[in-house]
Amino acid sequence: MEPFLKVSRIVKNFGGVKALKGVDFELIKGEVHALVGENGAGKSTLIKIISGVIQPDDGEIFIEGEKVRILNPKDAHEKGIATVYQEPLVYKKLSVVENIFLGNEIKTSNGSINWKAQVNKCKELFKLLDIDPYLIHTPMGELSVGLQQLVLIAKALNYSAKVLIFDEPTAILTEIEAEKLFKIIKKLSSQGVAILYISHRLEEIFRIANRVTVFRDGKREGTFDIEEVNRDKIIELMAGKALIETIERQKNLSKSPILEVHNLTSPYFKDISFSLYAGEILGFSGLIGSGRSELMQTIFGLIKKDSGKVILNGEEIEINSPEVAMKYGIAYLPEDRANEGLFLRETIKFNISIPILKNLTNFFFKIDNKKENELAQKAMDAIKIKAPSILTVLNNLSGGNQQKVLLEKWLLTYPKILILDEPTRGVDVGVKVEIHKEIVKLAEKGMAIIVVSSELPEVIKLSDRVIVMHEGSISGKFNRKEEITPKNLISAATGIRKAS
Repeated sequence: MEPFLKVSRIVKNFGGVKALKGVDFELIKGEVHALVGENGAGKSTLIKIISGVIQPDDGEIFIEGEKVRILNPKDAHEKGIATVYQEPLVYKKLSVVENIFLGNEIKTSNGSINWKAQVNKCKELFKLLDIDPYLIHTPMGELSVGLQQLVLIAKALNYSAKVLIFDEPTAILTEIEAEKLFKIIKKLSSQGVAILYISHRLEEIFRIANRVTVFRDGKREGTFDIEEVNRDKIIELMAGKALIETIERQKNLSKSPILEVHNLTSPYFKDISFSLYAGEILGFSGLIGSGRSELMQTIFGLIKKDSGKVILNGEEIEINSPEVAMKYGIAYLPEDRANEGLFLRETIKFNISIPILKNLTNFFFKIDNKKENELAQKAMDAIKIKAPSILTVLNNLSGGNQQKVLLEKWLLTYPKILILDEPTRGVDVGVKVEIHKEIVKLAEKGMAIIVVSSELPEVIKLSDRVIVMHEGSISGKFNRKEEITPKNLISAATGIRKAS
């Protein structure tokens, strides 16, 4: 069958980083084509080229057999290509309907915006995606990350797309939202829309894809009908090595809790109580909007509590800012690394140094550059950040390596309590395994760790205990490994209380 979209010998370099090394790829009408590979394999670079965000250094692009140049995202839209990226690209102060129609407004006969038509079209899209229509006039900045992603999917569907590209669409969606997305993808592909689907969740690939292409190190390793490959084969092609899925753990928990939270309440959650022990990995599960992230932000001093107590080593403390939290030995890795955790236009060295600048100054209050360079290089080597040097700008790193920088940045503060909010969101299988091993290693050394994750396999794999939240309250506490099952966690997350 003649492909709708074909790229041939595509090359792209970013400075000394060779992102794509002569890649060939084809997309057929009506298929769901999965694109997989480790971070840095070139997946995101390819879709940015197809979407007109960046230009290739060499190679050709064909649409329905005709050679084309895709000059910018608007040009891509006009050629029938729409993309939903991994990180929500939104205008937070504009309303939902304004975000959806920005640059593609419906006009009246006199050239003004037809707001009624736009609202009605928005309602149609929201009905398809099962989004609350009352959100249409809400500023995008007031929506959760998951809802922002669904709005961007609605925006992509608003274009009469012949090619629809999804870059890690379920990374920030709940399981219920993901199920809706899968149904939408199936419907669109049956109508002849070509779907290019990028995901690190291999179970999704086998569920929805017709074909899968594997990238590694900027090259295409192979394209297969989904029936021709299994999970082990894909992982082998992605990583070039066997990946260990299990983690052996030496547990040495403290007898007394290092952190106690009593009846903590804010506008986002109410009456939250739990304990955390040194050497423990405590999982927090629940649907997006359940209050998990807001709870962690309150403990870290980013959100003001209304009432309740936070007790550290038996003494009540007041945390009203991240600076105070850091003083008490608490570190927090936010869910949204791009907007809240990192300076993407700055270097690895700059990002790693930010939390510990006071430790890098000399008697004249100047930064000790030699010491800063040594610490940055040590951090880069410790967690195997793939980059040419400590002076590499983060925008030139893959998402997985950005996440490693974020983790190492906070580890250099030597925290006693480490809070990880979606620690492997949007990273590939290989990086996920590396981060999981690092988390376990830190716990074995006595660090108290909280892992907030929307991925049930991650929560189950890492956690000694799991707390589940639903609509701002704790709906389940599971203290034994045999209790930490998908069925129990999902039941609690949907409000069926099953606390032990």
